Amino acid sequence: MTENTEHAPGRHRRRFPGISSRAYEHPADRSALVALRKLSGFDTVFKTLSGLLPERSLRLLFLSDSVRVGERQFTHLHTMLLDACYILDLEKVPPMYVTQDPQPTAMCIGLDEPVIVVSTGLVELLDEEEMRAVIGHEVGHALSGHAVYRTILLFLTTIAVKVAWIPLGNVAVMALVAALREWFRKSELSADRAGLLVGQDLQASMRGLMKIAGGNHLHEMNVDAFLEQAEEYEAGGDLRDSVLKILNLLPRSHPFTTVRAAELKRWAESRDHQRIMDGHYPRRDEDRDTSVGDSFREHANHYADSVRTSKDPLMGLVRDLADGAGDLGGKLRDAFTGGSGGRQDGTPGPEGTPGAS
Repeated sequence: MTENTEHAPGRHRRRFPGISSRAYEHPADRSALVALRKLSGFDTVFKTLSGLLPERSLRLLFLSDSVRVGERQFTHLHTMLLDACYILDLEKVPPMYVTQDPQPTAMCIGLDEPVIVVSTGLVELLDEEEMRAVIGHEVGHALSGHAVYRTILLFLTTIAVKVAWIPLGNVAVMALVAALREWFRKSELSADRAGLLVGQDLQASMRGLMKIAGGNHLHEMNVDAFLEQAEEYEAGGDLRDSVLKILNLLPRSHPFTTVRAAELKRWAESRDHQRIMDGHYPRRDEDRDTSVGDSFREHANHYADSVRTSKDPLMGLVRDLADGAGDLGGKLRDAFTGGSGGRQDGTPGPEGTPGAS
């Protein structure tokens, strides 16, 4: 693959010939994608609806009112895009546009073929290695086929607004939108992993996420402190906070930034990541033989592990209920109030823990 030597990568990066997107996909994302890919004609049906979707309009809009990345425009981004496609062995390089928007955003959409769009705010905010991870993130979306489902999500969100006046019509559409958003949040974790495989620089990925959260003030930020925020968010509060976390997350298409950073760091330190870097990963030519049942079992196992290891009060309550906790009323009271299991009169609770003063 031809590269502009002025913007060539500063160091050698490992390439992953024939890698399947299953190698880096989050278990919840992977199980949904495997199931959708097994539905005969699923993608074909949606692609035949492309005339009804805003995709054609969006392509014309980007072509007419954004800057197409190439050998003569944003050449450094073009080189990064070629490099990302080379590393993940994506044969067809998606068209890429830079659009004027002060918000640091990027997306990969499209039914017939994926299109990558990055904002000027993002280009101005990130350095070369941070941007390389972002472009790898979007190429990961393209390799996984997320662009198709993201376009559907955008379409359904538009439909939900148009049918809001119809009794129960909006409820049905919004239920589907909520389900797609939950899947898409997991797909963002998958794409973060793809970005790390492309950039192969965890610190650059962390810096990029910190800048997206806190702007171009890197000298005022600290990776360890940023990750501590994620730990405090995940473990802090009582059941009321757990409910508020869910309500805050529901309208979002992306997980919270500190949570993304913590998830990516955990994966970077995992055996799964090391095996990929050692050249042991699922191959694209094996995707057809992937079992839906196996993918769902892996998803279920991952969820069970998450419940078992989570410090969130709601997950703690789920564990207690699964273990057959006897004092259900007390557990609920303590979960909602942050209590420790003691009685209001100060006598020890069931576990011998003194009551709150």
